[in-house]
Amino acid sequence: MTTATATAPVATVAWKDDKRYAWYLGALVMLLPLIAGQVAVIHDLPIFWWFTPFFVFGIIPLLDYLNGEDQSNPPEEIVAKLAADKFYRLAVYAAAAVLYVSFFWGVWMLAAGDLAWHAKLGLTISLGIISGISVNTSHELGHKTSPFERVLAKLALAPTGYGNFFVEHNRGHHVRVSTPEDPASARFGENLYEFIVRSAIGAHKSAWELEKKRLARSNKSPWTWQNDNLQAWAMSVVLFGGIILWLGVGIIPYLALQALIGICLFETVNYLEHYGLLRQKLPDGRYERCQPHHSWNSNHRVSNIALYQLQRHSDHHANPTRPYQALRHFEGLPELPNGYAGMVVLAAVPPLWFRVMDPKVVAHFKGDMTRANIKPSIREKVLAKYTPEALNA
Repeated sequence: MTTATATAPVATVAWKDDKRYAWYLGALVMLLPLIAGQVAVIHDLPIFWWFTPFFVFGIIPLLDYLNGEDQSNPPEEIVAKLAADKFYRLAVYAAAAVLYVSFFWGVWMLAAGDLAWHAKLGLTISLGIISGISVNTSHELGHKTSPFERVLAKLALAPTGYGNFFVEHNRGHHVRVSTPEDPASARFGENLYEFIVRSAIGAHKSAWELEKKRLARSNKSPWTWQNDNLQAWAMSVVLFGGIILWLGVGIIPYLALQALIGICLFETVNYLEHYGLLRQKLPDGRYERCQPHHSWNSNHRVSNIALYQLQRHSDHHANPTRPYQALRHFEGLPELPNGYAGMVVLAAVPPLWFRVMDPKVVAHFKGDMTRANIKPSIREKVLAKYTPEALNA
């Protein structure tokens, strides 16, 4: 079993967050379709309709590579002060707000702008990317107890129609993470595209069952306004319905495509986070408690800032309510070779993904693949390949 220890920071009350203002990068990313679109229109540069995917999947991975990793942790004695600093919460609120600025401008341009088909495609993909990233904004807000932040979390999910995430992530994924029962934990040998289908279907089923059971404890039907799934889905219905009334039915294909792109992007991030990792069963049949080595991590600086340190995923699972600005790096954990942006590109090409990541899973378990979460249809083949005899040959 991997033993993880947090990197010991220099304990001093004079510690300063050198990333303090950089946390607003997440909000800036949400504005990219609007900013780049304005450049495209004003300067007649159609290529800028495609700037958002180029920035997210090209420039950010390059910046991650050039800037390296940040393994520093804030001293524990100032974590409470960091958590109470509203500056950090405002960064997340800003991202949720400017998402809608870009989104409304984008759909208006798709319906009313005199754009070529390739410009419309680039803009739709750009909107899908920020909608997908907004699921992470919802993730950060949804772990809080404030009613305002929980409503904001649902609003951040509305452009994708993926409101079930609000229920499933907190009460499903965090309970079943890195087990075969968790639809959001990818299995060794499972490619991205089959995972997306399995995870999306499983997440909807799980979210409905979780709310159904919760409401049943109060003798209530799941068909009530108190059902968090229905609340979140209703926000999407209102959002899409309002846009269709405003811009006409011709906007429907663009709304559908950007939502699909957003969902696929979010599920790809799910795919990265726990690929092949497995919590072991205890003698009583229950799974061991989730520990730091049950998540893949990345300390790549730029993508970690843009995603509110989601890539310090082990500490997040161990301490779901810990503020993002205080999430810690641990030594001795499974580490991704790049930030999430770069790994999303890698995952999109399954042969490359397997070539890079499968040896990392095998190395993590020191060749004992009986301890891995393996795709059921290839389990026997994998176990036969990684026998002690084969590994020592």
